[in-house]
Amino acid sequence: MSQKKVVIVGGGHNGLVCAAYLARAGFTVTVLERRELIGGACVTETLWPGYRVSRAAYVLSLLRPRIVKDLELTKHGLKLLPRVPSSITPLPDGRALVLGPDREQNAQEIRAFSAKDAERFGAYESLLERIADALEPTLDLPPPRFFPRRPRELRPWAAALRAGIKLGRHTPAAARILLGAARDLLEEWFDSEPLRSTLATDAVIGAFASPATPGTGYVLFHHVMGSITGSRGVWAYVEGGMGRLSDAIAAAAEAHGVTIRTDTNVATLRTRDGQVRGVALQDGTEIDADLVVSSIDPIRTCSILDNAEQLPDTFRRSVGALDMRSPVVKINLALDRLPDFRLRDRDQLSLSGTIHLGPTTLDEIEDAFQDAQLGQVSKKPVVEMTIPSVLDTTLAPEGRHVASIFAQYAPARAPNDPEWNSLRDQMRDNVLAVVEAAAPGFSSSILEIDVLAPPDLERIFGLTGGNIFHGAMTPDRLLFMRPLPDWANHRMPISGLYLCGSGTHPGGGVMGACGRNAALEILSDLR
Repeated sequence: MSQKKVVIVGGGHNGLVCAAYLARAGFTVTVLERRELIGGACVTETLWPGYRVSRAAYVLSLLRPRIVKDLELTKHGLKLLPRVPSSITPLPDGRALVLGPDREQNAQEIRAFSAKDAERFGAYESLLERIADALEPTLDLPPPRFFPRRPRELRPWAAALRAGIKLGRHTPAAARILLGAARDLLEEWFDSEPLRSTLATDAVIGAFASPATPGTGYVLFHHVMGSITGSRGVWAYVEGGMGRLSDAIAAAAEAHGVTIRTDTNVATLRTRDGQVRGVALQDGTEIDADLVVSSIDPIRTCSILDNAEQLPDTFRRSVGALDMRSPVVKINLALDRLPDFRLRDRDQLSLSGTIHLGPTTLDEIEDAFQDAQLGQVSKKPVVEMTIPSVLDTTLAPEGRHVASIFAQYAPARAPNDPEWNSLRDQMRDNVLAVVEAAAPGFSSSILEIDVLAPPDLERIFGLTGGNIFHGAMTPDRLLFMRPLPDWANHRMPISGLYLCGSGTHPGGGVMGACGRNAALEILSDLR
């Protein structure tokens, strides 16, 4: 096994994690990254002199603790800055809803909008925590195979059974959350806005869906599942930006002998007689390999096969039909001062967490989504703004700040649609208008701006359709159906070719589980 040569296509965080685990096991591993820096969408870029920006991914919570421990990421430079409070919702009337890990404080905040909701919120969080505690072990295993063929393929089913036993009488509630619509769930639990709309943003972020869309309950749960900070649901900034996480994983991989090459564009996956043989680069160079592991999405992986006709017809059709629509526009900003929000229920706001702006009711989120369904940008977009320089002084010059805005909904249009230039500008203007309404003078504080619509996310980061999850995370595309039924265990129909990106179980977010689980499956095959 130690003689095996592995090429990993794409230096995103999952590809780096997979490389590190395979190298630990004795493989000779080379990572090939198209861009000039590693990390995929998990990068820090100096867009303007003195300003370091997490250009795509911008906060961390879902990273699996097992990976941090196994790869000794702290030793390799990973430092987390927990964000408390974690959620801030300023309202047009000057009130605000601020939530964090302190349950008594949360109840006090919510009581200003509904005494009943203040009493219910603790039970709601406890239910989500119970479900997360039960299901978390399944993230660190490949998905269960619907029809197990070998004894080791029973392990995921055993983990699922243990999760069900642990949930006990809460199993029906868990099933409803994981399979249903977030709107139904939130309206059942709570009466008041902006609590419902604030919670609903976790259900739609990155998804071309409204809170009323079946399956958004799982997306909501997915985003509150992480506990890398030690407190479930509390997200963190990575000191130095998200690229420092990728740097730490890369350093761990290189410590085990991995070779990482940037500015290296893989043009073709070379095959012969149904077996992968290596890759061909854009410059014509060929690299032989016993195994090739792709951390790019399934559609892009299939598109660079030297002969896609060797894939089964049903597989090719199903991959081509994957939902890669993206509603996301990412805006990066350099600011000369912090925003000054209108306030009447307190003297000031801590701006360490995610600032929710735009729609303040579920109906308004539905309206924003309806605009995108009609092919337009949202008139009042859903806006999540973070200002990491509040906690991390390494990101901007003294007295200045960097901000990330994650906004939706952008319409689902082809990347080459000529209207994107005007749509991008419309989205930028609508987003800034939303922030300006809550924090007058914000626009005048902007020194620099970087606007990335779905075509830009595809062009720069290689995300088909601009989809940050490598494909929709709907119930029909989870577990043993991600990315496709019968092809959910990281293997491709070509012998020796594997997937390790977010298009595989357990899905998107900066988690690393896809990379680690792929490595485990490869090791199992060779044993």
